[in-house]
Amino acid sequence: MAASTWKGFLTFGLVSVPIRLSPAARTERISFNQLHSVCHTRIKMPLFCPTCNRMVERNEIEKGYEFEKDQYLLFTEAELDEAEPESARTMEILEFVKVEEIDPLYFDASYYAAPEEAGVKAYHLLLDAMLESGFAAIAKVTMHSRENIVIIRARKEGLTLHTMFYPNEIRQAVNYGSSDKSEVKEQEKALAMRLIESLAAEFKPEKYHDTYQQNLQALIDAKARGQKISVVPHASHVPAIDLMEALKKSLSEKPKQEQAPLRVVPKRAEPGRKSRKAG
Repeated sequence: MAASTWKGFLTFGLVSVPIRLSPAARTERISFNQLHSVCHTRIKMPLFCPTCNRMVERNEIEKGYEFEKDQYLLFTEAELDEAEPESARTMEILEFVKVEEIDPLYFDASYYAAPEEAGVKAYHLLLDAMLESGFAAIAKVTMHSRENIVIIRARKEGLTLHTMFYPNEIRQAVNYGSSDKSEVKEQEKALAMRLIESLAAEFKPEKYHDTYQQNLQALIDAKARGQKISVVPHASHVPAIDLMEALKKSLSEKPKQEQAPLRVVPKRAEPGRKSRKAG
């Protein structure tokens, strides 16, 4: 079972449901360590105090807020705990909205909300009611030193929670699209609609893969076996000058769904040495 990110009560009206949250997704990526080029030792970032001119231990660390240059207000963990609002322990549903009314631009991180043993019946009561009504819930919860507005969605498997960006965190679009559509011809739009229909498919996220991460892994595996990668050249793209011609050509050609994989070829043996077989 995944570690809980938050534990507390989900409330709607006078009904309280003890729940726990766990991350629903996380980014998977290959990471590289920084090494000293002389000895290939991994570089570490030590906790160092330039005033005392020595390394410091974790238990010597305290939190401070810089209110002026090099001037800090100091806070203990107990003081910070006192500042926690009620939403640190209780997630109160404020209202219910239609999920299609929410702009996906506001969605941030996703979590699974699972009931504790004492709240199973109330949890499923809320889940069934939300599934049948088609509503999502808006609630407040404090996690990671931040009070979040969250969307709670009902899915067949259970409740899913999404933290939201606040309106002031959404960046204003600059030169985002254009209201001038006078240059778009009806015939061009009709061909564009046909192209969209030809590419229409049922949403199946398992079809999609991170090609860059796959290529990195292939590079790592090949390098570990003393092989090298033969890189497939990238396609060349230029802006379409004749839109009608580009649309017609797009409809006549089958689009490539995935980038061709990188090819692993044996590394050439150095002069005077026997070639090694790939392991």
